Amino acid sequence: MDFEEGDRVKVEKAGVEYEGIAMPSTTGHIIIKMVSGYNAGIDPEGATVTVVQKKQDMEASTKAAGKAEVEPKKGLPKVSILSTGGTIASKIDYRTGAVTSQFSADDILQAIPELTEIANFSGKAIYNILSENMKADYWQELAKAVVEEIKNGADGIIVAHGTDTMMYSAAALSFMIDTPVPIVFVGSQRSADRPSSDNAMNAICAAKVAVSDIAEVTVVMHSESSDDKCSIHRATKVRKMHTSRRDAFRSINSEPIGYVDYSTGEISTGLSYTKRNEKELSLMASLEPKCALVKFTPGSSSDILGYFIDAGYKGIVIEGTGLGHVSTDWIPQIERATSQKIPVIVTSQCLNGRICDRVYDTGRDILKAGAIEGEDMLPEVALVKMMWTLGQIQDYDDAVDILKQDIRCEINERSLE
Repeated sequence: MDFEEGDRVKVEKAGVEYEGIAMPSTTGHIIIKMVSGYNAGIDPEGATVTVVQKKQDMEASTKAAGKAEVEPKKGLPKVSILSTGGTIASKIDYRTGAVTSQFSADDILQAIPELTEIANFSGKAIYNILSENMKADYWQELAKAVVEEIKNGADGIIVAHGTDTMMYSAAALSFMIDTPVPIVFVGSQRSADRPSSDNAMNAICAAKVAVSDIAEVTVVMHSESSDDKCSIHRATKVRKMHTSRRDAFRSINSEPIGYVDYSTGEISTGLSYTKRNEKELSLMASLEPKCALVKFTPGSSSDILGYFIDAGYKGIVIEGTGLGHVSTDWIPQIERATSQKIPVIVTSQCLNGRICDRVYDTGRDILKAGAIEGEDMLPEVALVKMMWTLGQIQDYDDAVDILKQDIRCEINERSLE
C-alpha cells in the first residue's frame, strides 16, 4: 500500500471508514492514530487506503502556521516560559510511535492559545530532554536562565518540565534562587495527542499562578482526576505519587499552598507564602553533585555505604525504616563517613510523618555515629538540600548546621499528626 508512517490516511473496510496518522506496525496491521487520540488497528485484507495528506506537507503547513506571532496586549503582565522538555512539550514520533520531547516553548503557546489572555509570553527552550536525563548541571543552567529572565523584566516564570523528576528540579531551584516573582513548574501526565491530556489545563492554571502574588517556587498540577482545579504545591513538599493519574502530585506532610479553579481562574490559598517583591533576587547556583540517596532494605550490606565513602562522595542521604532506622551493621559505616567529614542525613521510607531516632537503641546509636535527623523532609528533597548546602559551604560543622535548619519550608517545626 502506497503510504508512509506519518502520512494522514483514510482506511475503508467493510463499510466503515477510519482516518488518522499512519503509525509504525509490528503486526502487519494498519495502525493509525485517530483524531480522538486513540489508535486503531485494521487488518489490511480487504481494506482500501487513501493518502489524505503526506507527512512532509503536514510538517510544512504546521511550520508555516507556527510562524504567526502573537501580538502583545497592553496591560498584561510579562511571563517567560522556559521549556526543558517532558510530556507537556512532546508529540508523537511517527518513526517509532513513541512520545518524544520535540516541542519548544513557542509551540506550547501555539497549542494553548488561551494562555495569551492571561499574560504576554516569551518562550525559550533551555534544553529539550525527557526528565530522566536531568542532572545537576542542567539545574544550574536552568536557574541561571530563570534569574536572567527575571532581570529582564519577567513578572513570572513558567518552567515546562517532565513529571518524573520535576520534584527534584523544583526543589533545586527553590534552594538556589531567592525570587521576587512566582516561579512555577508545570508538566503533563498525558501527551497532547490524547483526549484525556492534562497539558492545557495545567498550563493555564500555571499561568494564573505565574501572575499571582505567590512569589515562591511551586509545582502546579491537576488536583483531582476531573478538570475542576489544580493544586499549588510548595516545591520542597511535593511528590509524584502515581505513575499515570492526572492527579499524581501530592503535597506531603503539608497541605498545598492553595488551588486554582479552572473554570473561573480564581486562586484560593490556605497556607502563608512569600509574597511578590518580598525578596531581593539572588542566585546561589553552586551544587555538589557527588551526593547519594541510599535506600536501606532488610539484610542489605553495609558495603553499600562503604562504596560511596570510598568513591569520594561528599554527602549521603539514607532512606531508613519508619522512624529512620538502619540495621546495626550499617552504623559503623555511618560513623566512618561522619569521621571523614561526609554528612549523613537519615530520612524515612514512610514519607508521611517525621523520623525520631531517640525511641529505640538503634536510633540512638545512629545519632551517636553523627547522623543528622531528616525530620519530615522528603528523601529526594534532603538529597537536593545536601547538594546545595555542600555547594555553598566547605566547612563540615557549618554545613551540618545548615542541613539541620529549615531553609525553604522543607522541614515543618512540628508534626500535627
